[in-house]
Amino acid sequence: MKYVSLDLGSVTCGIAKSDTGRLAQPVKTIRFTPDDYDEAIDKILEYLREEQPDLIVMGYPLLENDDEGPRAQLSREIGEIIEQESGIKVILQDERNTTKDSEQFLIAANVSRKKRKKIIDQQAAVRILQYYLDKTKED
Repeated sequence: MKYVSLDLGSVTCGIAKSDTGRLAQPVKTIRFTPDDYDEAIDKILEYLREEQPDLIVMGYPLLENDDEGPRAQLSREIGEIIEQESGIKVILQDERNTTKDSEQFLIAANVSRKKRKKIIDQQAAVRILQYYLDKTKED
């Protein structure tokens, strides 16, 4: 089974994938006009047509108290559009702290600030997908 994960921000979307269902790997960062989610959706759908995954795991930025804030609501709505347009199931995965954890990981790996900025969204997408894959192994 092929998996793709999305870490949607306001100007970028980090993408990661797994062809084995065991290990997530970074793929790319899609950039779009700030808050132009129609453009983001078009670019994501273009990637999905090329990759043809079986399942999409999308970051779901819940608030610390588990409530759905505006960013989580936006992610859920965009996930629904992507699922409808692509015909591929979208699973929402709690993404709290994935960017922070990714930043710490990259710092520990001595990745320069300039390079971190370019790949942080991909690394967050890796963590989102890896959390999902690890969770489904336990079930």
